[in-house]
Amino acid sequence: MDLTYTEEEEEFRARLRQWLGQVLPGLGPKPDPNDWPGRRTYDMGWQRRLYEAGYAGLHWPVDAGGKGATPTQHLIFLEETERAGAPYVGANFVGLLHAGPTIAAEGTPEQKRKWLPPILSGDEVWCQGFSEPDAGSDLAALRTKAVRDGDEYVITGSKIWTSHAEVADWCELLVRTDPISDTVPKHRGISWLAMPMDAPGVTIRPLRTLAGSTEFAEMFLDEVRVPVANRVGAENDGWRVTMVTLSFERGTAFVGEVVACRRTLIALATEARKNGRWDDPSLRRKLALLSAEFAALWRLTQWNVSESEATGGVPGIGGSVFKLRYSHARQELYDTAAEVLGAGALDLDHEWVLDRLSSLSYTIAAGTSQIQQNIIAERILGLPKGR
Repeated sequence: MDLTYTEEEEEFRARLRQWLGQVLPGLGPKPDPNDWPGRRTYDMGWQRRLYEAGYAGLHWPVDAGGKGATPTQHLIFLEETERAGAPYVGANFVGLLHAGPTIAAEGTPEQKRKWLPPILSGDEVWCQGFSEPDAGSDLAALRTKAVRDGDEYVITGSKIWTSHAEVADWCELLVRTDPISDTVPKHRGISWLAMPMDAPGVTIRPLRTLAGSTEFAEMFLDEVRVPVANRVGAENDGWRVTMVTLSFERGTAFVGEVVACRRTLIALATEARKNGRWDDPSLRRKLALLSAEFAALWRLTQWNVSESEATGGVPGIGGSVFKLRYSHARQELYDTAAEVLGAGALDLDHEWVLDRLSSLSYTIAAGTSQIQQNIIAERILGLPKGR
């Protein structure tokens, strides 16, 4: 497999790099990390700039409002924007990285016209309503129910870890449209809905994380009415649609972060040389191993992108391999950052300290490491399922 870039791709990189050099100096200061209305305005302002410049939804299909660029060009876009220090997707990461690509792959033409342009233009933000208090890793055990009433579903239940719910316009929501029974597998009674967050009966309660941020929330649904037309895929076929969503979440959503981690490694080495900790051979060895680790993860990303390019743009199960190793490598990176900082590792105002706290969630979010190990064992290695 050829992992080198073509002349056309390098020309695309040069044009993008030039554009970034022109627009980034004009961006205003970033808002406080916990000011989510302010962050929404800032993040969506950047998305609008991308949209107007023709860089929004690069790899999305043309019929979904994208530019039809190759996944490799999308990879270059992520690499260059991260290296330039450009804003990330921020408050609308669910819309841009999960819900949008899922709708592009599974939605009807009407659904694509309704939801995708506002995502790309920065006009609407999405959140994710998957996990429940009793349905996290065992997501198929979810119990939020949707009862059909004419052309609407009446939804009752609760969700947890709903990302950016307090500033979202829409929610990608998993509901049970067929009760769990002894005769039907639980994953067959699930449907994937798009729920407007301003619908009557929706209550949001922010959750404060270990790092003090409030990007997650509990969401309570009390007889919320959602049009049947907002269902993506067939009724009770939501588990299959969810696997498409999760393939994007695990396969491509963390790509930009790999570049960021490699940049952090360079900064760690620089700081270690300044404060004298570079003299510790054990620390130098850890930094060298992490450098090799993230270089390998970047190559794995390129391989996954090449594979998705050959299979219609939807990432394959190789995303589970990436997600499993990346989660642990990120934790190892910021554990090493604590060694470099010394006593400064207790300073909660330091970016690396906050990143270390947030890294603890990576082996849980988007499917726990144990879930990823099961997927790899069963779907890649062909091992029998556990009983």
